[in-house]
Amino acid sequence: MTVLHHVRVHPSKDELRREDQLAWKMAQVAADPVEVTEAVTEMVINRVLDNASVAIASLNRDPIVAARDQAAAHAPTPGGTGAGLYGVDAGTRKVSPEWAAWANGVAVRELDYHDTFLAADYSHPGDNIPPILAVAQHVGATGRDLVRGIATGYELQVDLVKAICLHKHKIDHVAHLGPSAAAGIGTLLGLEVETIFHAIGQGLHTTTATRQSRKGEISTWKAHAPAFAGKMAVEAVDRAMRGQTSPTPIYEGEDGVIAWLLDGPDASYEVPLPAPGEAKAAILDTYTKEHSAEYQAQAWIDLARKLNRERPELADPDAVERIVLHTSHHTHYVIGSGAGDPQKYDPTATRETLDHSIPYIFTVALQDGTWHHVDSYAPERASRPETVALWRKVTTAEDPEWTRRYHSLDPGQKAFGGRAEILLADGSTVVEEIAVADAHPLGARPFARAQYVAKLRTLAEGLVAEAELERFIDAAEHLPDLGAGELDALNVTAGITLRTGTKGIF
Repeated sequence: MTVLHHVRVHPSKDELRREDQLAWKMAQVAADPVEVTEAVTEMVINRVLDNASVAIASLNRDPIVAARDQAAAHAPTPGGTGAGLYGVDAGTRKVSPEWAAWANGVAVRELDYHDTFLAADYSHPGDNIPPILAVAQHVGATGRDLVRGIATGYELQVDLVKAICLHKHKIDHVAHLGPSAAAGIGTLLGLEVETIFHAIGQGLHTTTATRQSRKGEISTWKAHAPAFAGKMAVEAVDRAMRGQTSPTPIYEGEDGVIAWLLDGPDASYEVPLPAPGEAKAAILDTYTKEHSAEYQAQAWIDLARKLNRERPELADPDAVERIVLHTSHHTHYVIGSGAGDPQKYDPTATRETLDHSIPYIFTVALQDGTWHHVDSYAPERASRPETVALWRKVTTAEDPEWTRRYHSLDPGQKAFGGRAEILLADGSTVVEEIAVADAHPLGARPFARAQYVAKLRTLAEGLVAEAELERFIDAAEHLPDLGAGELDALNVTAGITLRTGTKGIF
């Protein structure tokens, strides 16, 4: 049974025991030897497939090229055999695990196209996989070890996201990733509670940063931020294993994260964690993306596709007076017009900016009746006069009911969509609403293994040889059976020439 842990700020004179600190309780969860359920194992496999699909599609994009070049300059350390890079034959080139976590983390996040969990804060818990997998490959772990580590990473990130809001204080959501990835690596390696405790503390301390990376003109750093957190997690565990300690108490201290970065010295939170012996099942609460865009855009893309089929005249800017998307507070203020970012209406904006603009995304999906991870963001697509004309007529508005549903803890109530109200030039109106994306577990076409594999095949087409793709899928689907030293099978070798970029220091 899940246990709620009361977390608040303590002055130093309280001398809060380690056993009463959130980081220690998280470490206890990570060290708990409870078995992983079959359902969780199957979902871990799905997400390994999902991460690979979006990473493959990104292999020659500039941020991935830069990160891969950096990683390639760092040979495996004496402590293990090294870890593989997406696209690179692991038999010919492996790198130090923290740099593999870096390069692969960027590849996974670049297209904003893998899994998500949204609650008090938001997250892409699939970001846990690159650092945990990199360490697993380096140390020669088994598939079963890897599944256990990934289950922990998902569990603790989801638990933190359920309880502690970061974005309200303009702290980037990867501050929940550093601790969860460190804990997952601790589970993978079978470390003691105290070692994981210090790794979690260091993982958090080194990965708190502002949300400017997701505001205004969004830069290439958006993909690097979670990769940096994963890299820091690997290094934190290494230091903790060598006996190095962490700032304590990292969450509850009077100069700690809660007191100065979050809700302040009077704050308190109720953080849910599995009870001792309770299976880590939080991955089952997460959901992936059918479309390459911010998760809150997923349902809106599906609604726009439906309107394109049923009311094609709505694609004509001359036929539309205005479109108002009534939605949650978060969607309105982060990817909607409530953000106040003029870049969200700029046809010359970066891809990273456009995938955080629901007015742009809804417009293009409404006009095209589809969404493509490259074509829908192309500069020539964004600058079409008829698109710009309709785009400028799309705004968002916060609706208290959609905000309530966004934050609901009831899976049947939780929603990430809203209501579209379209006023036509002839004075008539069209009103449609959607609660969740079609691919959501409660959506019209929920994703299952077949859809994950289909997504992989689609994104890998022309980039990976068919035989290599089949080999990888088979290895991933037999993940729990992979023996010690066999996890290199989870690397995919590209069938294209991988670019190199501008020379740096390394």
